[in-house]
Amino acid sequence: MEGCLFCKIARSSTSTPLLYSDDRVVAFHDNNPSAFCHFLVIPVEHIATVKDLRRSNEHSLLVNHMLNVGQNLLQKDAPEAPEYRFGFHQPPMNSVDHLHLHCLALPYIPRWRKIKYVSLGPLGFIEARKLLDKLKPLNMG
Repeated sequence: MEGCLFCKIARSSTSTPLLYSDDRVVAFHDNNPSAFCHFLVIPVEHIATVKDLRRSNEHSLLVNHMLNVGQNLLQKDAPEAPEYRFGFHQPPMNSVDHLHLHCLALPYIPRWRKIKYVSLGPLGFIEARKLLDKLKPLNMG
């Protein structure tokens, strides 16, 4: 998408420093962090939101890769964190229409930011593992 900021970041068309990059995803610091360490992992391909993901091997592998990248980055950069959170905001709660995994090393800073990462069923925040369960193809065991 031409006007999408995250597509520009994925193509290295901005000054945003990348923490990780491969042919499928890139990772960078959230510009408005909600925790003492807060990264975003985005697909290079433009996928608007979690609602655009389908139960398929392709999307399951993509989200799993995003999660693995986020986990590796946080374990490297914030090994002392007491807890990590990984998940996605669901429409209409997402701030950018380009799929992005929030990777948070807690505690939340400030503490009230926790409210942004509460699961509210089909609204709010969905944990990455729960999303992966929804994307797993039915024929996979």
